Amino acid sequence: MTASLRQTQGAPRARAVDGDLFRTVFRGHPAGVAVITTDAGVGPVGFTATSLASLSAEPPMVVFAISSNASAWPHLQAAETFVVNLLSSEQEDVARRFARSGIDRFAEPTRWTALPTGEPLLDGGRAWLRCATRPPIEAGDHFLIVGLVLEAATDPGAAPLIYHDRTFHALP
Repeated sequence: MTASLRQTQGAPRARAVDGDLFRTVFRGHPAGVAVITTDAGVGPVGFTATSLASLSAEPPMVVFAISSNASAWPHLQAAETFVVNLLSSEQEDVARRFARSGIDRFAEPTRWTALPTGEPLLDGGRAWLRCATRPPIEAGDHFLIVGLVLEAATDPGAAPLIYHDRTFHALP
């Protein structure tokens, strides 16, 4: 919608924000897809996240949210490090797998390796960041996790996986 059209029609009517409206607003906001992985000493865990954001360039830091009810939360809380796996457009199946509950997300057909430092790294991603965990910040029914980026790698030829309006998309 152009600015001139907005001026003639006026802004949409505001209403009180409930959970449904809030989710509807953010369904229309495209986001890159990441899988956060860690191992606090009892085996690998991971989950799909679209709430990831860069936080600081100096020092390099990222932030994401995790539900206090998520099965990965206790593991992430106990871990000193984690990996942000930024998914490629070829990894929609990985995003869906790590979004499911009640399964072993690291079992076949998931392809992964452990970094020399022990964290699980998914194969085939567009990029990854190994991060040191900072103290979590309670925020409603979630926790914000800030990570200090220690190492990173990227495949600049890989297209990112995007999530918008409950659907995965690939950028050209």
